[in-house]
Amino acid sequence: MTDAATPPEHSLPALYREHRGWLEAWLRRRLSNAWDAADLSQDTFLKVLASAQPLAEIREPRAYLLTVGRRLLSNFHKRRSLEQAYLDALARLPEQCLPSPEQRWILLETLQALDELLDGLNAQVRKAFLWSQLEGLGYSEIAQRLGVSERTVKRYMAQAYEHCLLVDL
Repeated sequence: MTDAATPPEHSLPALYREHRGWLEAWLRRRLSNAWDAADLSQDTFLKVLASAQPLAEIREPRAYLLTVGRRLLSNFHKRRSLEQAYLDALARLPEQCLPSPEQRWILLETLQALDELLDGLNAQVRKAFLWSQLEGLGYSEIAQRLGVSERTVKRYMAQAYEHCLLVDL
């Protein structure tokens, strides 16, 4: 449905009709999986719908969709990599220590949210923050592991906290 300010050629349904097949084919070539490509294609259009950019301002729709699609594809690969690392860690646990399927799902969702939250931080800053928060290491221990001063670790922690407070999920 379009409003009076948005001509039909600049509506989301028109954008979807004209470019969904092309975008889905592009994603399918990169994923070798039609189901994941279809999901990411839909996610791309949902991102466009949620975007603050008016559709009428999009001059190159395929370039715009490609940019959004590439970001989602990158996130998809990161999620899959994180999921595989989690499954590998679970495989090393004794059977009696394995979490239930519900607990696995919650843990994986939490890991993905944490990864998304810390995305964009320098690797050293991320390590310092995770060692502090998840392993309970003190600044001197983190400094030794990273080969930096405690003052640098304090700066890293301040950067991480500020990033966590300012990130827009």
